[in-house]
Amino acid sequence: MDRRSRSGFTLIELLIVVVVIGILASIAIPKFGAMREKSYVAAVTSDLKSYASQQELYLSNMYTYAPSVAALPDLTLTANVTLSVNESSQQGWAATGTHSGLLTQCGLYFGSASSANATPATIPGVVTCN
Repeated sequence: MDRRSRSGFTLIELLIVVVVIGILASIAIPKFGAMREKSYVAAVTSDLKSYASQQELYLSNMYTYAPSVAALPDLTLTANVTLSVNESSQQGWAATGTHSGLLTQCGLYFGSASSANATPATIPGVVTCN
């Protein structure tokens, strides 16, 4: 059998394909990680906003803000998101949220609550993440 009649790829061609795939993977993997982190922050932000809405409903019924997340039965949190109520009274509340896949913390406070209890939030009613 003649060498020229064989079909297939040469070693050089295969090495070039492997190098190109490696370059594409080195570009795509960090982008994927950044997108995943953004989605986790969005989930925490969304849950804090839902919590704020539920607090207002609770206030209209009970004339005070809910003392804990458990006191809001209609609040559904995203998987791996944890909300902590750090302050609650008739005049305001402060809460923080985290995601198990993040090192970041988001905070939100409203009314007369202290911004220190919702670190890193600095403006009432605005979710802030560090």
